[in-house]
Amino acid sequence: MLPFYLLSLIVTAKAELLPGSCSFQDSICDYMSDPDFLSWTLNPSGHFITVEEQVQEDQGKAVLLGPDVDQQDWSCFRMVYQVTGSASLQVQKRTDGESFDQVLWTTQSPSESWLIASIDLQNSTETFKIVIEGKLGEGGSSVSIFEIKISDKYCIECDFEEDHLCGYTNEWNRYMNWRVGRSDDTALNDGTGQYMYVDSTDTKSFQEVAKLVSPMTTVPMSGCLSFQFQQYHAGDHLFSLFSRDQAGQYQELWRADLPENNNVNWSPETRVWIPVQVDLKAPYPIELVYEVAFNGPHGGHVILDEISFSPEFCNAGTEPTFDPSIANCDFESGYCRYVQAQIDSSLWRRVSVRPNIYTAGDHTTGAGSFLLANSRFSLQSGYVSRLFGPLMPGDQKYCLKFFYSLRGLSGTDQVLLAYLYYNNGTEQEQIWTQNYKIRNVWIAVELTIQSQKNAQVVFISTCKNIWSCGSVGLDDIKVTLGDCALLASSVSAPSHCDFEAGLCGFTQDKEGDSGDWMLARGPTPTSYTGPKGDHTTGMGHYLHIEASVMLPGHKARLLSSSLRGSRETQCLQFYYHMYGSGIGQLSIYLQTGQENQDKLLWTSHGEQGISWLRASVNYQYDQQHQIVFEATRGASVRSDIAIDDVVFERGPCREYADDHMPHLRLSGNNNDIQSMNFK
Repeated sequence: MLPFYLLSLIVTAKAELLPGSCSFQDSICDYMSDPDFLSWTLNPSGHFITVEEQVQEDQGKAVLLGPDVDQQDWSCFRMVYQVTGSASLQVQKRTDGESFDQVLWTTQSPSESWLIASIDLQNSTETFKIVIEGKLGEGGSSVSIFEIKISDKYCIECDFEEDHLCGYTNEWNRYMNWRVGRSDDTALNDGTGQYMYVDSTDTKSFQEVAKLVSPMTTVPMSGCLSFQFQQYHAGDHLFSLFSRDQAGQYQELWRADLPENNNVNWSPETRVWIPVQVDLKAPYPIELVYEVAFNGPHGGHVILDEISFSPEFCNAGTEPTFDPSIANCDFESGYCRYVQAQIDSSLWRRVSVRPNIYTAGDHTTGAGSFLLANSRFSLQSGYVSRLFGPLMPGDQKYCLKFFYSLRGLSGTDQVLLAYLYYNNGTEQEQIWTQNYKIRNVWIAVELTIQSQKNAQVVFISTCKNIWSCGSVGLDDIKVTLGDCALLASSVSAPSHCDFEAGLCGFTQDKEGDSGDWMLARGPTPTSYTGPKGDHTTGMGHYLHIEASVMLPGHKARLLSSSLRGSRETQCLQFYYHMYGSGIGQLSIYLQTGQENQDKLLWTSHGEQGISWLRASVNYQYDQQHQIVFEATRGASVRSDIAIDDVVFERGPCREYADDHMPHLRLSGNNNDIQSMNFK
């Protein structure tokens, strides 16, 4: 039996530390506590830093600032930490010119032992800082950090010599587990070193399985995965490599008992290392699972070592990872890669609606283009309009998102469906049908799609008879790789706020106003003013002022969190809704704290129609500041003003040119087309 150590053992081999690494044995190295928050303290006896004082809720945060990191190559940030109680821990990346830090990783899960977080840092041409934020909860919670290590490699790489086995873990089994082996036999391991191995002598029952799991990837990556292994009695066990996503779904990448995978059945005397190369595509977070299944106690053993990764595929002929953005379209400049069947009796038409008080415009800007099916130009019984998306490769998981809007006064039952077409349409599968009947609201739909075969998404609008047909709009189609539910639960960007999880750091100005911004869902209480739904999904939350509880001229001011200044131009983008005969004014101000008066950046006054309209504001200020949203109540109670989907971005705003857009004018009480121009 081979010598071994349990995986829980902390090994002693030390790797070379890059800037930003720290063991916290005698100091906090080049890290420092942000003086505006709680302090991280060094525990001299335990060789770690911690924050554990229980203070008021609005002060229960400690921020650790790292040194400048100038790492142009891919690197791996690895941290040994512990969170107790209701505390949380977050790792962020701070780059000059960005008003917000980029969240790389976060956890709120308490533990009774030290855990390891592994975060891939992509190639960067800009110097950045690592920022670590620990938040305390109630009831004696704490956050501690034992070690930070930054190395110039991918987090899934490992030679099993360094501390904590590079974040690899054994998925514990009562009888069968991967263990750490150490050998001085140069014939076995080319010198003194460590490796991972699993031995069948521990097997107690048929089909025992041992699993060695890599850290979860945190950014998209693709290339060549390499490792080496030895095996004895290959016919009595099965050695496989899988990828496993966050939903727990497995995909086999390689199997040792296939002849083309260089399987060599070696005897204890030969001890041959077998090299393996596997093309890996990981467009969304996955783990690598090295799995060995034994048939019994005489199934031999498997040894694993030297896991490495290269961004170039092993085989030159491997197809690159599919770019799902080719299926994205907002229809502002055309149909993108969407096509129609000319044999259909009616076609999807690309139109735009000028802002008005009767009919909503597009979802993208409120005044741009979208697709319309079943207009009065083509209203007839038994018609079908089909819109075909680009072909998407099989054996992949996709998240399809799009928006639809019901129009007119006719029927609204199942006017829009979505299908997957296979083999040029000879096979098809319905994946969604429209069920909400709200008119003039853009409703978001998210669908997770997975198919073993190449497929096309097809949007179909049908009309069974002239009395039940309803017009339907389609806009902002977006396809990404991964599971929609997992993408929605992933780390959110603090620079984007859709108000679904609260105010995102925005606060009411209690000193400079006479009203409040209110969180709402659905229509506002007063008729003929305010939106019917939010901009994000049509069914979510937004902020608005309720004019019925304010007096004419009263103001409600909303303050952003404190923003870092930049010498570069910054972009503020948001959506606003100003519908009602008594609408007042919405203004955006820059508040610096150094001047008596805020600087006006943007304003709009009076009724703007029933659409959510996009506003883009460029500004520049190189010191700390806040952005103020100020809404002024108008002459009557029909003066509700709303905002949603606020985004701060580095660099100037990207706008669409509208001089090429066709315009469709719709009257307020029917679907009659007064004028239409098509490209």
